Amino acid sequence: MNDNQFDNNEINEMVQQSDEHIRKLHEIVQKTLEEEKLIVNNLLNPPAEILTPGQQVSDKVARFGGSWKFIIIFTVLLALWIVYNSFVAKQDQFDPYPFILMNLVLSCIAALQAPIIMMSQNRQEEKDRQRGENDYLVNLKAELEIRSLHQKIDMLQEEQIKQLFDSQVAHLKLLNQMAEKIEKLEKDAKD
Repeated sequence: MNDNQFDNNEINEMVQQSDEHIRKLHEIVQKTLEEEKLIVNNLLNPPAEILTPGQQVSDKVARFGGSWKFIIIFTVLLALWIVYNSFVAKQDQFDPYPFILMNLVLSCIAALQAPIIMMSQNRQEEKDRQRGENDYLVNLKAELEIRSLHQKIDMLQEEQIKQLFDSQVAHLKLLNQMAEKIEKLEKDAKD
């Protein structure tokens, strides 16, 4: 009877070890999911960018100055300027050929527009740099997480191998005990 109790205790211990192993797996998965929620939340809801009025103006000027709408409107205005000053009477022309006033206006627009667009491009470059740093940090975090998962899986595999070994030892004990009992029964049956 004591042998059976001893065998049942060993079996219960193996079942408890298996349950502990499953519990550890659940904890690892739960912890990983919680960490992933933080990363995903930060990526989906980045901090709001606070722009000064000058930065807002530079972005709008750059957006408009680099659009087809600007090119078409500007081309139409230049064409109207040239046509008007070429075909109206000399006394009504405000900028006769060679259109010196038009060249002055174009130079002023280019002189003002270029630095404004450069300011916007510099801000965009800074944003791109920050995105690159964020991508690097996410990749680094993913690499560290993969390493951590490898270590956890290795640890769990070692525990499983130990459990299997212990289980085999227990099975061998049971088999030996059964073999001894069979031999004893065979001996008793011959006697």
